[in-house]
Amino acid sequence: MKRVFLSLGLLLSVSLATVVFNACEGDDNSGKEQTEPDDSALTSDVGVVINGVKWATRNVDAPGTFAAKPEDAGMFYQWNRKIGWSATDPMINSNDEIDWDDTIPTGDAWEKANDPSPAGWRVPTLDEIKKLLDTENVTQVWTTENSKNGYRFIDKQSEKSIFLPAVGYRYYYHGRLYRAGSHGYYWSSMVNDGSNYDAYGLRFDSDDAYWLLWYRRGDGRLLRAVAE
Repeated sequence: MKRVFLSLGLLLSVSLATVVFNACEGDDNSGKEQTEPDDSALTSDVGVVINGVKWATRNVDAPGTFAAKPEDAGMFYQWNRKIGWSATDPMINSNDEIDWDDTIPTGDAWEKANDPSPAGWRVPTLDEIKKLLDTENVTQVWTTENSKNGYRFIDKQSEKSIFLPAVGYRYYYHGRLYRAGSHGYYWSSMVNDGSNYDAYGLRFDSDDAYWLLWYRRGDGRLLRAVAE
């Protein structure tokens, strides 16, 4: 009889401990779900080397941060300016303002003080964009990732790759959004010598990807950073 009472008492003790443990574990899990994401996940990136250049795997979002996922747009930036603009409407910037700046950005190159890339990263040069477009060493594929159109650039030697979403751009005159989903536009840090209006960048659509000289520095375009 004593053995029965002892076994029953032990069983009740174990059951009570299990209930308490599960309740505490549930509280911890609930707390974690309600906690904001670790900031380091948005300010750091492992990067991928494509044709000798280390590219971030995600676009620049608000100044000093990366987008949460490779297929996320991040924010648009006017050339040599550190204020981000929403890649979807309604239009709002990283300072929670809605008044579009239609003046022409100045400078001979994208200045460090105006670079919105997270620490350890920067706006790419034109030569670095050209290496990404080097078809001898990099495969370019128009594709869809998680319902987002864009280009995947694949290093032929390592087979590692990055995905750049195609989310259009904001027009310099009024900030209106154009070509979302069909075209991708990304800035470089370089300008045409002697010009006060244009800057180089990457452009792609479903047919091709190439670098070009844009007349309008005031357009809002995306940024994909490279490692410093």
